[in-house]
Formats: sequence, C-alpha cells, structure tokens
Amino acid sequence: MGEVEDAIERADREGFTREPPKTLKGRIGYLVKQLGSAKAVAREIGVTADSVNRYRRGARTARPDVAARIEDAVRARWQPGVRRRRHKRAATTGGVTIETRARFGYTAPVGTTDDGRFRRLTVHLPPEYARRLFDARGQGASDQQMRDIIAEGFKEVYFQDGGARATGLTEVSISDIDYLDLDY
Repeated sequence: MGEVEDAIERADREGFTREPPKTLKGRIGYLVKQLGSAKAVAREIGVTADSVNRYRRGARTARPDVAARIEDAVRARWQPGVRRRRHKRAATTGGVTIETRARFGYTAPVGTTDDGRFRRLTVHLPPEYARRLFDARGQGASDQQMRDIIAEGFKEVYFQDGGARATGLTEVSISDIDYLDLDY
C-alpha cells in the first residue's frame, strides 16, 4: 500500500462505530463468515485450511506475523456499510480534509520560482475530489495516480485559491511525503 491508500484506510477506521473482534477465534470466525470458507481464509492469510480450523476451535495460537495478517484482513472488511456511507457523504456534500507535510513542486511561467519545497498544509478539498479519489481507489489506481488527484485539488483550492491567484500555475506535484492524513 502507498501513503494515500494508508491514509484512506486510517480515516475509514476512525469512523467505525464498533470495534472489530479482539480474540483470534472471533477474528477467524468473522473472516470465515465474510469469505465463505476456511479455505478462502487460508488463501487470504497465507496458512493452511487446517490451521484456520484450529484457530477457530481455539486449539492453536497464531504466530505474530500470521496474527498481524489476520487483523489486517478483518480490519479491511470491517463495517463496509459505515465506510460506504462516509465515502458517499464525502463525495457528495462533505469533501475531504487533507493534512500533509510533503515536497510540492510546480510548473509555472518563466520568471517565477518553480523549485519544489517542503510545506505543511491542511486543505479542505471539495466533494468532487473526494469522489475522484474514492473512485480511483475502487478501480485499483496506483498511489501516484491518487497523489495526482490530491495535487490537482491542492493546485485549485490552495495555490490558485479558486482562480483568484497564481493563474499561470499549470501543474503541482507531491513527493517526499513525511505524513498524509485524511478526514471526511
């Protein structure tokens, strides 16, 4: 996963209304219910179907690396309805707030500085950008493609202030991300 995908996943987790199962048995039970069989869970987490059944019965504990994969698989599927509602609200009315510290580069007219520099920005992007970001994620877009959507939003909202300034700015790029957080 890239930085943008991780930020979306963290923002999704902040919206959970209930915590996912905490025990290994509970997590495995949830995954079996979601995926349909122990064999499907085994493929997902990289163990045998027998191991999955042993985890489900409580006859075996998972190694730390397997336990981490189980937790990630559960969290990725937890409360899909809550995720969908939050994404829909952000994409139709709420928009998305992005806080980041990264290097921003520019393509600007001759005579202006286009040297990239680190900035710490918190910018609220309109719903159009949230919709594009979630659609791109749903279609399996790369981290760079999602960064480009964010950079385009920053260009319009922050750097050009909706057309009030920096009208000659043609492109903004984001690189060297220290951190990136989303809220919607």
